[in-house]
Amino acid sequence: MTPRDGKTQQVVATGLIWGFATGMLALCIPLVSLTRGSLILPLGVITGASVGTVAIWRNGNRASASSSTITRSLEERVANLEVIAGKGEIDLQNRLKQLESSDRQLS
Repeated sequence: MTPRDGKTQQVVATGLIWGFATGMLALCIPLVSLTRGSLILPLGVITGASVGTVAIWRNGNRASASSSTITRSLEERVANLEVIAGKGEIDLQNRLKQLESSDRQLS
């Protein structure tokens, strides 16, 4: 996942949160009049949407940082495995050459 993909997902999630929050605020308008002007419901909706937005953006930044660290670590491991495999292959080729030369001398 590239950082751009992470930001796109964060923007989409934030849009969904605030889209639903707007709908809930629209439902709160008649409810505020029924509860004699109590603003607890709209404040709860706004607070919930705000907390959700902050959580998404904070966790998204951590996730992209940790994913880049994991990616670098995996790339280093693959490079090390390539070196190890290359050394083993060279050793095997050298042994085969030695065996071929010893077979030629015996023939």
